[in-house]
Amino acid sequence: MWRYLAGAASALLLIAAGVFLVKSMAGAESVIAAAPVGSGSRTALADVGGPPAADEKSKEEKRFNRFDKDKNGAINRDEYLLSRRKAYAKLDSNGDGTVSFDEYAVKTTEKFGKADGDKSGILTRTEFATTRVIRKTKPKPDCPPQQPRQPEGGDDGDA
Repeated sequence: MWRYLAGAASALLLIAAGVFLVKSMAGAESVIAAAPVGSGSRTALADVGGPPAADEKSKEEKRFNRFDKDKNGAINRDEYLLSRRKAYAKLDSNGDGTVSFDEYAVKTTEKFGKADGDKSGILTRTEFATTRVIRKTKPKPDCPPQQPRQPEGGDDGDA
């Protein structure tokens, strides 16, 4: 019986200690100092030099200017669809104003023909593997080429 009372008393003491600990942490002042306030409309960052100035034309402005062919500051429907019309004209190989499935799939058909080495009209696993897309990775300019690592331990192979 005494063990139960001692356990309950110790549990109450731990709860009380936790409550006092939380209250003391909540009452403590913030360790982080307030940001310095600059004079006038300038901020403290501007005094340090601030961020670098951006280009006069942002990427979006350049993109807008590419679409605005007549340079009137507005893009009409024809200007907006011009890039699509050029892509459509490339697909319409016979120039009849419509794109057939064969015209649409010409690149895929050519790729199949190149991969089908035995001209059987069927791709084997080996032939299909030649159709895989090989993506070029750009080397990182900051990284020097890796040198092969020499085995550690000074083993010259004279054992």
